[in-house]
Amino acid sequence: MTDDPFALHPIRTEADYEAALSQAEAYFDAAQEPDTDSPEGAHFEALITLIEAYERKHYPMVPPTAVEAIKFRMDQQGLSPRDLQPMIGGLNRVYEVLAGRRPLTMAMVRRLHDQLGIAAETLIRKQQAGA
Repeated sequence: MTDDPFALHPIRTEADYEAALSQAEAYFDAAQEPDTDSPEGAHFEALITLIEAYERKHYPMVPPTAVEAIKFRMDQQGLSPRDLQPMIGGLNRVYEVLAGRRPLTMAMVRRLHDQLGIAAETLIRKQQAGA
C-alpha cells in the first residue's frame, strides 16, 4: 500500500466501491469542490469516473416504461386520470393506457410530450419482454 493520498485503484468489489464512495464523500462534504487544475481536483475527477464506471456495470439504470413515466409525471404535477383526457382521449381510454391494456398512439405521444414534457423517446420505446 502506498501513502499517496491521491492513489487510485480499480473498483472491482463492493468493498472497493464503498471505499471509493467514502473518499468521494469527503470532497462533497467540503465547502466546495476542489479546483479542477489542482491535484485534489484531478483525484476527485478520476475517482468519480471510476465510481460511475462501476455503477454503470453493476447498477444499470433501467429506463421507465411509458406508463411508469406518465404515472410519475401525474404524481409530480398532482394530476388525475381525468386531467389526461385532452392528451389520451376518453376516461375509459386513459384507464386502459394506465393499466397497460392499450398502447399509445403517435398522436397521444405527441400530446403527452408537448403538454407534460415527457421525453418522446420514453413514450415510444419498445418495452422488453417482462417489463
